Amino acid sequence: MAEKEQDEGRKAVFRIPRTSFMAIALLTVCVTPIALGEIPYLQWLYLFPIGLAVFVIRTRTIATREGLATRTMFGHRDVPWSALKGLAITKKSRVQAVLKDDTKVPLPTVRTRHLPVLSLVSEGLVADPSGLLDAEDIKPAETEASPGE
Repeated sequence: MAEKEQDEGRKAVFRIPRTSFMAIALLTVCVTPIALGEIPYLQWLYLFPIGLAVFVIRTRTIATREGLATRTMFGHRDVPWSALKGLAITKKSRVQAVLKDDTKVPLPTVRTRHLPVLSLVSEGLVADPSGLLDAEDIKPAETEASPGE
């Protein structure tokens, strides 16, 4: 198992914090008196908390040695590092992957503060604009032989 993890290299998962389920639970509690009240057929109001829960569970960006994998509520897209031209930052500090054909792919839950992590995972293919990392930090991790080998 350890060999498999070393072969995969670094991996970073950017997702919505799980504490947001507390807000979804509060919304469910607030909807319950209305949905189960005297007015019939308002049980459909439970679709809002269910939809939010599905959104929180599904939405994420996964960065691996091979590239980026984005998953939204209704879709999934893989972007290899070789297809990446660069990264674009929007006005709201959101990060988008710019492909070589100038197509922009939004990276859900990735913000500008995560750029050093993307640089580490990509092993230097994505530059770190913050300057927080040294060249030896970005190099791939060395695999050490176990004592029994």
